[in-house]
Amino acid sequence: MYNKHIFTLIFLALGFQNSFAQDDEKDLGTETVTVTKAYTPTVSDAFKIKSVPNLNDSIVLQKKPITYSIFSVPVASTFTPSKGTASTVEKLPPPVLFNSYASLGAGLYGNVLGEFYTSRTINRDENFDIGFNHLSSRGGIDGVELNDTFYDTKLDASYAKRDRDLDWGATIGLQHQLYNWYGIEPGLYTEAVINSIDERQNYYMGEVGGHINVEDAYFKRADLKYRRFFDAVSSGENRAIFNTGFEFPVNDEAFGVKVKVDYVGGTFENASVSNSANEGGISYGNLQAGINPSLKMLRDDLSLNLGVNLVYGMDLENSESNFYIYPAVTASYRLLDESVIAYGGVTGELKQNSYYDYVEGNPFVSPTLNIAPTDSQYNAYVGFKGQLLPNLSYNIKGSYTAENNKPLYRLNPRNDFRADEKGYYHGNSFDVFYDDIKTLGIFGELNVDVNRNFTLGVNAEVYDYSTETGNPAWNLPNLKASLFMDYQIGEKWYAGANLFYVGEREDFSSTVVQNVVPGEFPATLITLDGYFDANAHVGYRYSEQLSFFIKGANLSNNDYQRWANFQVQGIQVLGGATYKFDF
Repeated sequence: MYNKHIFTLIFLALGFQNSFAQDDEKDLGTETVTVTKAYTPTVSDAFKIKSVPNLNDSIVLQKKPITYSIFSVPVASTFTPSKGTASTVEKLPPPVLFNSYASLGAGLYGNVLGEFYTSRTINRDENFDIGFNHLSSRGGIDGVELNDTFYDTKLDASYAKRDRDLDWGATIGLQHQLYNWYGIEPGLYTEAVINSIDERQNYYMGEVGGHINVEDAYFKRADLKYRRFFDAVSSGENRAIFNTGFEFPVNDEAFGVKVKVDYVGGTFENASVSNSANEGGISYGNLQAGINPSLKMLRDDLSLNLGVNLVYGMDLENSESNFYIYPAVTASYRLLDESVIAYGGVTGELKQNSYYDYVEGNPFVSPTLNIAPTDSQYNAYVGFKGQLLPNLSYNIKGSYTAENNKPLYRLNPRNDFRADEKGYYHGNSFDVFYDDIKTLGIFGELNVDVNRNFTLGVNAEVYDYSTETGNPAWNLPNLKASLFMDYQIGEKWYAGANLFYVGEREDFSSTVVQNVVPGEFPATLITLDGYFDANAHVGYRYSEQLSFFIKGANLSNNDYQRWANFQVQGIQVLGGATYKFDF
């Protein structure tokens, strides 16, 4: 410590002497000193004092060990805790499923209903289905002078196989229908003429088809169908339809291409009923080849499909052809979640008509039809649909269509100059008349799920027609409405109803006059009254396999005509049973 003070005094003395020496010397000037390194002080490690010093005292307190002991006294106890039990959830038994069922019923007018269906699982990836349906009636409509029996029997079978990335299958179908041209005017013919009329017509159909669907590939699907249709008057028709489709991703969109080839051709052995003489038949052949490219765009609330339908149509019988371009644009937009969804579109097509389709629409057509396609130029529509309430849905749509060559069913004239094998020329069959029609339509629908066991729905359609010829739109109603309901009454009983109304239609009756064109035949306009029809059914499930049912049709017993001169059966009641089983 002493040495440290000595060094301090020496340093101060030298500095004081130096300052006086510089004052005596002359001025040395100024000099700039540049510091190239910043001052970086450091803190040296300090010596830490131990917080607990070592004691060198000879007297050190020693801790006395303490021992613990428990004085145990036994106590008698009768308490026994109860064991808790976990609450259980009642499990509903799984429904018993059967792979087959058969149904049989019979009722008034000799009506018979028969159904059978089975689905057989061959293995994990293959299954085979068979379905059979039959409906027939012995007839007996009041005031009908000819036989009015009918029956419709159809058998279908299909095979399907599912592989890892695709599924494919094949189908076959057979059908036999019997109808009678019983719609002659009462009191028009003598009993001898009526007994000489062969009013029975038989239709036969056979078809085969196949399909393939592919996943995770540009090629998506392909299907092919061939159908042969013929009747008891040597009329025959062939129909072949091929469809395929491709899809390619384009950024976040999907670009698709559909290709369709459709052929229909056939012959009728008899000439049109408008001809006074049955000379020569009718042949037809129509081929269509179309391609439909489209771009599908999906956004949060918007779905938009932009496309065009290109079709090349050929009339093979008359060696004529035309190229058609149709719009194919559809869109939907979610305005208010599920409450309001707006949708609309403009579409068009070259619709292929066939003898089979006309019979399905009206089985009382004559085997003397002219078959031609319909040029549906456009069908523009806009609508709103959604859920007003969790159990209430609606759908409202307005549409405007323009169709060239639209087929209309029209009553054939009475032809007293013909003596054909079958009696369809007594004003008791229908022809197909083609007209250019523009149609304005409004459609509305409401569906209510009152609860899980009761559903109710109602819909209505209103149409206004404008024809190129200025004639009425033959046999097309301006108003159609229907109401349906289904009710599950407990576990055993169930019921349902279907009520519908069809408004007035117009047709006309005429008589063939020799050497006069059909447009100048004497004719009488017919207005068919609108009709209301009520249908209902009720059933009882006796067991998991056996149930009974009763079905009623035309319960209001309205004596109406679906087609001119063709009365329908009155009240129809049919009862039967259905049995489910494994086969």
